[in-house]
Amino acid sequence: QVQMMESGGGSVQAGGSLRLSCAASGYVVVVGWFRQSPGKEREGVASIFNGFGSTYYADSVKGRFTISRDNAKRTFYLQMNGLKPEDTAVYYCAAEGDVNSRTWYRPSAYRSWGQGTQVTVSS
Repeated sequence: QVQMMESGGGSVQAGGSLRLSCAASGYVVVVGWFRQSPGKEREGVASIFNGFGSTYYADSVKGRFTISRDNAKRTFYLQMNGLKPEDTAVYYCAAEGDVNSRTWYRPSAYRSWGQGTQVTVSS
């Protein structure tokens, strides 16, 4: 099973930017970014399919977040601009599983998960 590891979290003020990285231990077909804040369910933020580079975003982050990849480094990124306090959460990357255009946002569709990285946005 492929191992995933996130990095790049931190604290920023509203309107600021952060870039999260997710390193995979092997080749992966699809990677998703998720987030979870206290008392809330884990939600899908963005996903990228490695083949054609198809991307998907949650409505709440469209136009602000961008998911990308560097296949040579087996690393996937989540560029987050225009951060809002409601973006505060632990962010996870995940890979593989039963993922397609209809299931990309479902945590249950993914098989391999990182340990998460905290993002805190202050107002």
